[in-house]
Amino acid sequence: MTGALDGIKVVDLSRILAGPWASQMLADMGAQVIKVERPEKGDDTRFWGPPFIKPASNEQPPQAAYYHCANRNKQSIAIDITTSAGQQVIKDLVAKADVLIENYKVGGLTKYGLNYAQLKEINPKLVYCSITGFGQTGPSAHKAGYDAMIQGEGGLMSLTGEPEGEPMKVGVALVDVMTGLYSANAVLAALMARQHTNAGQHIDIALLDVQVATLANQGMNYLASGQSPNRLGNGHPNIVPYQTFATADGSIILAIGNDSQFAKFCAVAKCAELANDVLFHTNEKRVINRVKLIPKLAYILAQNTTQNWVVLLEQVKVPCGPVNTLEQVFEHPQIKHRNMVQQVADNNGKFISTIASPINLSDTPLQYNNAAPDLGQHSKQVLEQVLDYSDAQVNNLFTQGVIS
Repeated sequence: MTGALDGIKVVDLSRILAGPWASQMLADMGAQVIKVERPEKGDDTRFWGPPFIKPASNEQPPQAAYYHCANRNKQSIAIDITTSAGQQVIKDLVAKADVLIENYKVGGLTKYGLNYAQLKEINPKLVYCSITGFGQTGPSAHKAGYDAMIQGEGGLMSLTGEPEGEPMKVGVALVDVMTGLYSANAVLAALMARQHTNAGQHIDIALLDVQVATLANQGMNYLASGQSPNRLGNGHPNIVPYQTFATADGSIILAIGNDSQFAKFCAVAKCAELANDVLFHTNEKRVINRVKLIPKLAYILAQNTTQNWVVLLEQVKVPCGPVNTLEQVFEHPQIKHRNMVQQVADNNGKFISTIASPINLSDTPLQYNNAAPDLGQHSKQVLEQVLDYSDAQVNNLFTQGVIS
């Protein structure tokens, strides 16, 4: 079956999460993604466990579950890019490629002859996506950036956590994931632009920029008021009630977005007087008077179980839901119906569970062809089938240790 990006070739020089997340999106859409890794070690995330999908062997490093979250549908070639021969292999790949994704430090690929200006000479139509912590320019451009530090420096941690507690990071590497999403979008835009410019371009994506851009309503709240928002735990700065509450047996999240929904909640909860109270009858009033309202709602919600509340409130279309563990998430009937867990085969024919993409295309559906590759699994195949190297060239590269 033809994918949306069938015929697009991507050279992936990225590792960890942001870059691989972007290139996996392109691979799911049908692009041929050739992941370039270091011989012997490969991508750092292969070691980021336990848990491991595959343990280390004499031939292979371990494969952590972390590595598998962002590297399916790719081919792996292990190249020593510190050698001139290794650099030439990458340049030959670039000559046939549409996209290159890298997340080296600013200027880090220049000494290898692999920066944008250098590769543009080889392939003027190349879309070259650089992902860094702080961008290609500016006083912090030289600094390395990792998700947790960017969540702090970019303000997200100041918004996350209990009001009297310490700043908290999000439970997944959200900045990396969002950076991957922005990067994939930028690559697709550049490929579309190439159709009328007949040229590639350089994409400069910074984790810090992404974090600031995705401050969303909280960022605009600051720009509008000049006041840094306070942490509200699971509360919402602009909507009340929109947070978690303890129930008789667990937790529930209310996501009441308008006054009509609040009135319906109060009717079900037998507290109609709250909906009619001038302190609470509009969202603006509820936001202003949240410290008076929230304890009243907390007392009411604690009198019944989560499931009973969900049943009662869903009947009147009040948005709410349980706070699920991941075990409950993957047993969720809607998640199962949407096929959000797929099975992909590794090189030994063993099937591995993977979390599906949320993208559903009617005519060119995403494919889940193979699990994340072993290190260098496709080295010989790429040299022979993509680059048309002769047997002598291939054997020479393996003998020299340039390719493994």
